[in-house]
Formats: sequence, structure tokens, C-alpha cells
Amino acid sequence: MRVERDDDLVPALHALGLGDARPTVALVGGAGGLGDAHRDGVRAFLEEALIPLADELDAYVVDGGTHAGVMRLMGEARTVTAATFPLVGVAAGGTVALPQPNEQRPRADAAALDPDHTHFVLVPGERWGDESPWLAAVVGALAGSQPSVTVLVNGGEVALTDVAHSVRAGRPVFVVTGSGRTADLLAAALRGSPADPRLQRLTASGLIRASDPQARGPAVAQSISRILAAE
Repeated sequence: MRVERDDDLVPALHALGLGDARPTVALVGGAGGLGDAHRDGVRAFLEEALIPLADELDAYVVDGGTHAGVMRLMGEARTVTAATFPLVGVAAGGTVALPQPNEQRPRADAAALDPDHTHFVLVPGERWGDESPWLAAVVGALAGSQPSVTVLVNGGEVALTDVAHSVRAGRPVFVVTGSGRTADLLAAALRGSPADPRLQRLTASGLIRASDPQARGPAVAQSISRILAAE
């Protein structure tokens, strides 16, 4: 479904059959920058922690929806585990290649949508990161009166922007320590390590929490579940 204006968002979600409020998880993180060193660990986190939790809660999971990085791993893991929760991709229309023949020729670096997602919301924008405020809005609209949480796995500049939008919305952010890049920098900032001023501002919000580096999948799932229960 394409959405062009803020006022169109809720009607579009209802048209997609996503009208009932449920606990909602925003999954943000690495796309092209997710390296081999962290891929297996991220896959294990998804299969052992996040996916079982989402199925148990009958939650929505919302991410960037493209066939890359964390989003691709999430789609593949959902299919492999035969999970049933809705997996909703939110992408800026100008950054993705669509299969319809009447669509304009995509940009050279356009990304394919991930085939293992169940729904897509295409929003205005021509650059990576233009979807960030929309992703936060979709999470809020889907959750309604139910709790929501953002989970950060790996990530670069766009993921940091996603976290900032979550904090602005008052949404707690759970950082998966050991997943690399922005996630590990933010976890270090929480421990008091010298950090970029942007990271310091985010940690000062009181909304950022990080996993224990030694925690296994079920323990991480319990941590995320406790955050949702507290909201």
C-alpha cells in the first residue's frame, strides 16, 4: 500500500487488514553494512528470541522491508520457523525496485523488497532514511493502546536516526549488544564509555536499554517482554 500523507496512514493499514491494535516491535539495524562476523549471531537472536516472542504475543513486527541485512534475515527466519505474526516492511518508494511494469525505472541502487514479508507500506522519499519517521509512525499506529518497543541490531546512520525517532515518540529501545556497529556503540555509551554527542543524548533519555552480552536467546526475549509489559 502506498501512503502519501499522514492522514492516509491509518486507513491504509486498515485496508491491509492491520487494523487491530497489538503489541508491536520495530526492528531497526544493519542493511548493507551487516558483515559476516555478526550475521550468524543476528540470525540466532531472531530465531531464538525475537520470533518466538512475537509469535507468543501475536505481535506486529515492523522493519525496513528490503531484501538486505537484518530485514532479509528476519524474513528468512520467520519463514524457516513457520511463524505467523505479521511482518510489515516500511520503505521509501524512491529507494525500492517494484515488480509492476507501470512503475518508473528504479534508481541504480534501488533495493528489492523482501519476499518473506507479509505486508508493505511505501512512503514518500527518495533517500535512505526518508522512511524513518514513517516507520516510527506505523509502529505507533499499529500498537494503538498496546505496548511497543524498538529493537536495535547492528546498524549504521539510518538505524541511529530510527532510534532517535523512537526516543522522540517516547518508545523504549532495546539494544542487542554484540551485534556490531551502532548497537555496540550505543551499548558502550550506556556503560559510560566516551561517546558521540548524539549517542549521549539518546542514552540520557532513559529509554535505551541493552542486553547482557552473555545472555542467550530466551533470556533476551524475557528482557524485551519485560519492557513491553512495563509500557
